[in-house]
Amino acid sequence: MATSQLNITANTPLGATVVPGGATFRTWAPMALEVYIALGHPTGTAPRAFPKRVGDLLVKDAHGYWAGFVPGVKDGDLYRFYVVGTGSEGFKRDPYARELELNGYPDCNCIVRDPTGYPWHDEGFRPPGFNDLLIYQFHIGVFYAKDSAGNDIRRHRIGKILDVVDRIEYFADLGVNAVMPLPFQEYQGENSLGYNGTDLFSPEMDYSVPPEDLAPYLGRVNRLLTVKGCAPMTAAQLTGQINQFKAFIDLCHLYGIAVITDVVYNHAGGGFDDQSLKFYDRQPYTTDNNSLYFTDQDHAGGRVFAFWKREVRQFLIDNAKFLLEEYHVDGLRYDQVTVIAESGGWSFAQNLASTLRFVKPSAVQIAEYWGGERWKGIAAPPYGMGFDIGYGDALRDSLRTVIGECAGGRDAHVNLELLRDALYVTHKSPGRWTVLQCIENHDLLYVDHEGRDRQPRIAALADPTDARSWYARSRAKVATGLLLTAPGVPMIFMGQEFLEDKYWTDWPGRPELLIWWAGLEGQDKHMSDQHRFTRDLLWLRRKHPALRGEGLNVFHVHHDNRVIAMHRWVPGIGRDVVVVASLNEQTLFHYTLGFPDGGHWNEIFNSDVYDQWFNPHAQGNPGGVDADGSSWDGMPASAGLTLPANSLLVFTRDGGDF
Repeated sequence: MATSQLNITANTPLGATVVPGGATFRTWAPMALEVYIALGHPTGTAPRAFPKRVGDLLVKDAHGYWAGFVPGVKDGDLYRFYVVGTGSEGFKRDPYARELELNGYPDCNCIVRDPTGYPWHDEGFRPPGFNDLLIYQFHIGVFYAKDSAGNDIRRHRIGKILDVVDRIEYFADLGVNAVMPLPFQEYQGENSLGYNGTDLFSPEMDYSVPPEDLAPYLGRVNRLLTVKGCAPMTAAQLTGQINQFKAFIDLCHLYGIAVITDVVYNHAGGGFDDQSLKFYDRQPYTTDNNSLYFTDQDHAGGRVFAFWKREVRQFLIDNAKFLLEEYHVDGLRYDQVTVIAESGGWSFAQNLASTLRFVKPSAVQIAEYWGGERWKGIAAPPYGMGFDIGYGDALRDSLRTVIGECAGGRDAHVNLELLRDALYVTHKSPGRWTVLQCIENHDLLYVDHEGRDRQPRIAALADPTDARSWYARSRAKVATGLLLTAPGVPMIFMGQEFLEDKYWTDWPGRPELLIWWAGLEGQDKHMSDQHRFTRDLLWLRRKHPALRGEGLNVFHVHHDNRVIAMHRWVPGIGRDVVVVASLNEQTLFHYTLGFPDGGHWNEIFNSDVYDQWFNPHAQGNPGGVDADGSSWDGMPASAGLTLPANSLLVFTRDGGDF
């Protein structure tokens, strides 16, 4: 007889599910002739050696799903499916596998995992509101890794997710309240940006620590737990890639940091092995139209999903729900939704967004959508796809252009009109927070192992001849300062906060392109000064609701003086903030500027103070200014200011709050 149908219904979850007395196994392979469950079958075994016992045969239903219940199966047991099709037969990894064996990939087993096995500590965590988000983007494999003696070991191996645990206190101190690692789904090979995943439910095994190397990491995890009054974990609870990723997310939550995971639902695979998702029900390799999950179209080296198939759409939605529910992530960043929309996936995107909003309303959904009408990415159906936040490039491109123009010297023409207009760009009104803003990101700055590069980091753009010069340092502060005071949700890329000037790569074997933590830790004062500047400005944004609010008036733009100023406020409440940026290479004295109201305004932030911290020669307006002058810039009052060269100033009425 075939496998038992006990516990099997039309609602039995796909994949391996632990139930009382054993586990259910279910998979979609509509054109397969037979599908077997292979429990604990050795890796490296030729397909013809599989015995195909009748008792291991799953039962097919009318919709092409194969299922069976196997008694005695428990958490940690190994399995694969053995699929017999009209084109071939052999092992297939479960598309829904929660975890894979660390050895032998791609010829490796899947691991049965009980989703309740990790001891979560984050029940009291509440993610920040969407308009309050301050996001830090990083790549796990090259971000940070030190041994117990404090030596940087990224030159010799890729980073692990437990290496990043050492940076959680750093994130919390920096002031970001959300981190966004590049995709961590399993992909082929050690080096990848993560955008060519092959096993979407399984975390990248190269980012995990094997049991024999776990001891020092367990100590680091438990130290962070102890600080927060939590009981220590055991080695068994930290063993396996899924538990290690959960531990990272759990600890981030304990330290007040949300985790937004980057997912790729437009395509999969930069190369597929025989046991992968491609040709899953083993139809003949004639055309990719036989490939079950995919079209015959390529994107970024992989294959585009067949969005017209209900089962494919459900597979991707199930993956997103899995991340929210089992990993406790606080949001998803969807890669290249443009490809989904242009490949017949418009309704899929709508279903995805609405389903996840129902499952976890607090989870932010960020769409990288570059369609001609960007607002459609976040507009409600039927006119839009219904995501929460969409990427924006207006501020990014205009600000980078302005900084590049300034690098031409004091007499170079600088056009601030595009920057002014970019500050107003939004996908929704009200809802200025619906635009994700950045001036550096993984795509923009990436240089691959063949040496092809893209755009320079801000410090190098600000002064191409010397990324540590005063010109580079001060212009980079203005650029980052405008990003962190502008409307929208700001995102900074790893190293941006401390003046990293190199391109980046996902290849640890290129140490000259790894972000230089040693510079921040004492070997480059300019880096530590920039870090202090960014940290204080991040906390300033968190402290003043106007910087996260809807009110915006870019009231002063002067090209010749290279000065731009904006008024931010909370409609109906006030809490006014005035931000002034000067890219003039000389200090401007008695500079008349409008203010939204008369009276005293406190200068609460001055970037000039941070250059050669503490800068004893800083120019500015200590003690604030009195806006007792006549109307100016269309504002009811004015004041005469001192504007330091290449600087950002912030004025407020109150001290802010949290």
